[in-house]
Amino acid sequence: MNAKVDQEQKNPDLVTIEVDGVSMEVRKGAMLIEATDAANVHVPRFCYHKKLSVAANCRMCLVEVERAPKPLPACATPVADGMRVFTKSERALAAQKGVMEFLLINHPLDCPICDQGGECELQDVALGYGRGVSRFTERKRVVEDENLGPLVATEMTRCIHCTRCVRFLDEVAGQRELGGIGRGEHTVISTYVEAGVRSELSGNVIDLCPVGALTSKPYRFSARAWEMLSHAAIAPHDSVGSNINLHHVRGKVKRVAPRENESLNETWISDRDRFSYQGIYSEDRLPRPLVKRNGEWEEVEWETALEVTAKGLRQVVEAHGGGQLGALISPTSTLEELYLLSRLVRGLGSANIDHRLRQADFSDQAKAPAFPHLGLSVEELEAQRAVLVIGSNVRSELPIINLRLRKASLAGAAVMTVNPRRFKANYELAVDHVVAPQAMVRELAAVAQALLDAKGEPAPAGFAELLGDVKPGRVHQDIATKLQEQEQAVVLTGALVESHPAGAALRALAGLIARLSNARFGQLPQAANSVGACLAGAQPHRGVGARKSDQVGLDARRMFEEPRKGYLLFNVEPEFDAWNPSAARKALAEAEFVAVMSPYATPDMADYADVILPISAFSETAGTYVNLEGRWQSAGGVAAPVGEARPGWRVLRVLGNLFDLDGFDYQGADQVLDEIRSAVGEAAVPAAPAWEPVVNAFQAQGLVRLGDVPIYRTDMLVRRASALQATVHTPAAAVYLAAATAAAVGVREGQQVRVRQDGASLELPAVIDDSIPADCVWIPAALEETGVLGPMQGEVTVEAA
Repeated sequence: MNAKVDQEQKNPDLVTIEVDGVSMEVRKGAMLIEATDAANVHVPRFCYHKKLSVAANCRMCLVEVERAPKPLPACATPVADGMRVFTKSERALAAQKGVMEFLLINHPLDCPICDQGGECELQDVALGYGRGVSRFTERKRVVEDENLGPLVATEMTRCIHCTRCVRFLDEVAGQRELGGIGRGEHTVISTYVEAGVRSELSGNVIDLCPVGALTSKPYRFSARAWEMLSHAAIAPHDSVGSNINLHHVRGKVKRVAPRENESLNETWISDRDRFSYQGIYSEDRLPRPLVKRNGEWEEVEWETALEVTAKGLRQVVEAHGGGQLGALISPTSTLEELYLLSRLVRGLGSANIDHRLRQADFSDQAKAPAFPHLGLSVEELEAQRAVLVIGSNVRSELPIINLRLRKASLAGAAVMTVNPRRFKANYELAVDHVVAPQAMVRELAAVAQALLDAKGEPAPAGFAELLGDVKPGRVHQDIATKLQEQEQAVVLTGALVESHPAGAALRALAGLIARLSNARFGQLPQAANSVGACLAGAQPHRGVGARKSDQVGLDARRMFEEPRKGYLLFNVEPEFDAWNPSAARKALAEAEFVAVMSPYATPDMADYADVILPISAFSETAGTYVNLEGRWQSAGGVAAPVGEARPGWRVLRVLGNLFDLDGFDYQGADQVLDEIRSAVGEAAVPAAPAWEPVVNAFQAQGLVRLGDVPIYRTDMLVRRASALQATVHTPAAAVYLAAATAAAVGVREGQQVRVRQDGASLELPAVIDDSIPADCVWIPAALEETGVLGPMQGEVTVEAA
């Protein structure tokens, strides 16, 4: 009777199996290897990976199953109720050892010179299951290596055909760039047309490869696995805050690897996060402080440099008032640095501090949320059934977020985009609407109007002027319908909304679309600490905790368009980071005093700066980052600073002391963080957006420039990673335009054209590219050649040179 009751109460989604004499309950449909892993029973494997489909190529995971006629692969054998499994029986071990012997037949004895040595899965399994002496006496096969690009090195003779790399690029990265070619012993893993691997996630195949066939090309032969120490860190580029491990030897970072965090980056990281460490050791690292005297640069002691900095800033404030001092800080800086710079600048009587270097329109900042927020968790993106992305090349801006959107799309979600350029997606888009920048406001207004028409409602108060007489077309109605049909929907805005001259109108319309369709609204902050900068008070209209400030200063754009007498730049290269580099160069050249705090010294800095203080780069200083969910993550400094570089927060602390400001007596970064947490308080809770309607401020005549930032030009660290700069993702400096636009302008492919913008002039070649809409030209921002031009999005003149 009891047995009958137990049978009735048993969870129908579970089955009972026995592994090596131990009974366990397992999810119905699970593979045996999942059950053994959950029970901490080791089964050797090469091709199996929990994030990839089952291939059962290597056969290393053969186990004995009662009543089965032969050993079965644990990775491809579903569990069944009452199944009895033996992983260490004579039969199982004989099968595993036999497979191991076959795998080693053609594998070269490269261990002493192989980068995988010491952390190689093949080494580990061969030690446990291999023979001491090979019985194979024939000649080993040799496979010619392929050039997969500047990031991944190949030694394909070592390949055991597990196909992890093939499956990752196909299933996860969404680019079928590798595959098996040939048959039998002639099978090789290769690109199809010898084009290399171009995925922005390609470095993950290095981690996946269980042997030394695919290794890191920048790391190649630079250290051994057993020499290195590993420390947890946070990726300092985009706002996901991917978890990483820094591998370092004697204080020098040698490579970066992913640290598993299922709620953020899972087990993957982008190539930008993996290879940007090269920039730490760039040739233009500044070893000692520099001071300009009589037009000549001199190396000085830290004490002298700090005194010169304090004196110069004090003279500006005393002679012209605090309002004539402007401070700009990169949103990739740590939370501690952002907070202390905010305190320092406000202590000097100025509210002119900003981190929003590439934002164009600030007219809605008073009503903006406390900080730009995704609107949901990173994990929740996968569950959305409709996603509208506005003004964002998500794949370039936030590769890990793009992975989540790809998973949503593969699960049947309708992912839609409204962009000023057609970007290459690695999943199917339900709608890919491409319009020129000057038409973005009207197109979003049409989507909003389609929603209003469907609901039979008039325009909300204040939106009538913005909506105007717009008539929704089929594409607008399609977007509206797909958003309305799904309960799980989200509207996201990206970098091209932030850099748009009518960004406030776009945000207001995006918020209206979300509200009318009952979708969530989210922003895609671009930098690692865009959120942290808002909480730290590194903006002109709000203080710590994003609380409203009594004194409202100038935003980043106005600080250059209305030049100040003095500037303090922290981790900023205005020629690459500013929305209008031309205005930035002019303002800095005319200033009375410019102090720069940067790990690097560049020729441009030499022109406009009066003092350059070398501060620690990423990995050399402890710090905290707040990601796009509002999640706080801290990491310590593990690398030795280059030269006499000092942590940025320490330099700011000393400057605070030189100005006799209260509260600058911190002994460690942890004390600064504790103070920030206390000051921020409840502001860390994401607030719902309260966008208000505004007038479209962008009425362009003629051609408009679109100048988005390429994936490997986003910040000063990644711009110095030589391997990343050698990839196909760093575009050539050129004027990219549609064939129709080229015909209208009178230029042809390859012809030199003269570009004029904001008083600056430049000659570039013309490239015909039909991903660009009419009446628009794409001139990439943040390149060496284009850093003299004006606004990232704005009117431009193009003519034959």
